[in-house]
Amino acid sequence: MAISVDTVYQRVLALANKEQRGYITPQEFNLLANQAQMSIFESYFYAKNQRDRAEPSRTNEVDESDIGELIGAKLNPFRSVEEVAANGGTEDTFPTTVGVSGVQIDVFQTGRVFRNGRVARKVSINEFNLMASSIRHNAASDNEAIYTDSIVTGRDILVRSGGALIGTGVTVECFRVPVAANWTYVVVNGKALYNSSIAVNFELHRSEEDTIVYNILALAGIVINKVGLAQTASQMGGAEQQVQNT
Repeated sequence: MAISVDTVYQRVLALANKEQRGYITPQEFNLLANQAQMSIFESYFYAKNQRDRAEPSRTNEVDESDIGELIGAKLNPFRSVEEVAANGGTEDTFPTTVGVSGVQIDVFQTGRVFRNGRVARKVSINEFNLMASSIRHNAASDNEAIYTDSIVTGRDILVRSGGALIGTGVTVECFRVPVAANWTYVVVNGKALYNSSIAVNFELHRSEEDTIVYNILALAGIVINKVGLAQTASQMGGAEQQVQNT
């Protein structure tokens, strides 16, 4: 479930104006909102890496308190599996954008590589080249696929299975950036009134509503030169982050 951009804006305004600390225009809000959204989105990857290193032997059993499962749920809306483009007869170039409702959105990070739906194993360039001449690894055409980073400019990976470089059936896990949130409005009697028909909500997990409000407030305190607002929001956001990391 998306986070309502209007709910966040109204909370930001209410907290910013609580002590007459200043008004945040829709244009300022949209700029700060997307900076905050991107910052939170990027933090998912660091949190996932930290969690994976802290729990290397975690079982498949999960419950409602499983943080690793929650991080996966936060990343899932941005995940897709895309084809790896052919270049010179082999599939070796990752996509740089993915389509979302007819719009191309930048890929932020790539993950696992697949060959015919099975996860390919990453090896070093030296191991990759040694396995190319290995009779044991080349004996069966249905051997597991392996891949390595390409050293050729414009190419991302090299994939091999059964001794041959692969030219079909290679896909990659892609994580795109969030679509830009947008608080849209119409002007009525000199006032900006929310226009829900063309507004774009935050794509972040609903558990992030408090975090995104505090992050926007911290940025807004800098923009409107209210140090107290920035400090208060940072403290509130830090407390929220501490709760999530425990």
